Amino acid sequence: MKGLEKFIYGILSDKKKKFLVIILTAVAFFASLLMFPTKMVLAKMLPGKSDNTFSIYVDTPTGSSIEQTNKVSQCVIDILKKEKEVMNIELFLAQGIPLDYAGLVKGSSMKNTENVSEISVNLTDKHERKEPSFLITHRLRPVVKKACTPLVKGTIIQFVEQPAGPPTLASIVLEVHGDNLKKIRKISTKVANIFNKTDGLVDVDVMADDIFDKYELIVDKDKIAKSGLSVKQVNNILYLAFEGMVIAHKNSKNMPDQLDMFLVLDKNTKRLNSSNKEALENKLSQLNLMNQRGMMVALSEVVTIHKVKSNPMIMHKDLSRMVNVTAETDMVSQVYPLLDARDMMIKEFSKDYKVKKAGFSTYMFDLYLTDKKTGEKFLLRWDGEMKVTLDTFRDLGGAFIAALILIFLLLVIYYKSFAISGIILLGSFLSLIGVIVGHWVANFFTSETFFLTATSLIGFIALMGISSRNSLLLIDFAKSLMIHENMEKKEAIAVAVATRAKPIALTAVAIILGSALLASDPVFGGLGVALISGTVAAVFVSLIFVPVLMHNTKAMDFDKTIDDKQ
Repeated sequence: MKGLEKFIYGILSDKKKKFLVIILTAVAFFASLLMFPTKMVLAKMLPGKSDNTFSIYVDTPTGSSIEQTNKVSQCVIDILKKEKEVMNIELFLAQGIPLDYAGLVKGSSMKNTENVSEISVNLTDKHERKEPSFLITHRLRPVVKKACTPLVKGTIIQFVEQPAGPPTLASIVLEVHGDNLKKIRKISTKVANIFNKTDGLVDVDVMADDIFDKYELIVDKDKIAKSGLSVKQVNNILYLAFEGMVIAHKNSKNMPDQLDMFLVLDKNTKRLNSSNKEALENKLSQLNLMNQRGMMVALSEVVTIHKVKSNPMIMHKDLSRMVNVTAETDMVSQVYPLLDARDMMIKEFSKDYKVKKAGFSTYMFDLYLTDKKTGEKFLLRWDGEMKVTLDTFRDLGGAFIAALILIFLLLVIYYKSFAISGIILLGSFLSLIGVIVGHWVANFFTSETFFLTATSLIGFIALMGISSRNSLLLIDFAKSLMIHENMEKKEAIAVAVATRAKPIALTAVAIILGSALLASDPVFGGLGVALISGTVAAVFVSLIFVPVLMHNTKAMDFDKTIDDKQ
């Protein structure tokens, strides 16, 4: 280690070299930070998770028949059957999949209308295939949408993957709050159009029912009484004709309970030729009931048909009416599409509304709209995985700051010097250079984007203790040499670096080898890369940058006499 000792001693003996080390370190730090705005390194809550299953949600326009929904669903299934990695497929028409992790907050349990279906897709084991599930959905999404969405105009097809972290309604959710439901829907439609134009956003959906024309069958009680019928008879035949109902029960020795006998007209009989009022009247005229006098009475004689508008579902949150607009991200972070979409919204809504941005808070991306003509107020609030990301990074940032303060206070108590404590803390913080650069390098070895995630920040926080230990070894050993061996400060620091370089390097190797197992994991890969690259950076910072700071501070000028008295 004599070579390292001479190298460090040479740097400490030359002011220009010391200045160069400080400048290069500062440049490296700020250059690494610039990797975020230049998008060389992208941040995200959690990367895509490779799983053995994913789901496909099919939403045809509100009011669509189950036949139309099935037509689109079968189109999707026909494409999936061609995939060699797909083991089996199960279709749930007019209902959601039995609750899975993703469906917990996506409302799968509440689906019970004819215009929705969910398809559960099981894949071969993730350890036996090269392509992860999130790349399969990325590849299939445009193929399926191009082939199947034109079958029924207005159809929305969503590919839903099992989340790697806490389940959310969608990657990006925008809540449109306000009192005027008509304007809320109008604003939501504009937001959806902006999402569709934003690069990186897919599966855009407005979670609001379409308002459509429908026909209500009103039973005329007076005509029923005059015809010798009963209201129950009329209701029963309507249910039998269009919905079906249980008419009897059957006992079986093989079953502990009675079996229901369900009666309904076949599909061809109950299907209408068209969706107009005349077709419904013709169908009702073909249904006859026998009255108490044995005469047949056409159902159309006692039922009145009214054309009305549908009643859309109304959603509330925090005692405020709202409509959710959702979108998923396609192999990108949520942050960058959100910022692009937000800028487009400000520009678009400024034409008719006064737009006010939220202050720096948890809801800092929110927009407040005030109608220029009526003065009505609306709120555009961001939620979904983006909100979880902000909360997580805020909490981890708070934990990081708390760790810095605690380490600093402990060091001040131990060394009774703010300067030495600051040197140790600064050296630890500079390991961030390695964390960021490590993620940039990892991008070249992966087929998909390697994001800086929440697990990466956990790794960085863990590095604080490792980096601090390296600096502590140098300072304590240099202090010991200066006090007990009467060495000059410059020489003591150089000897300390050369002597402690081997245990520091061995510790680093142990961390790197242990973390290498995590680096290939889709979820904890960020933790592994952060520990590996951050440790490498921490070694160079400890052995080169920290000695320069130690030499420049007067707090390292220890007095042997004072120390002996103590």
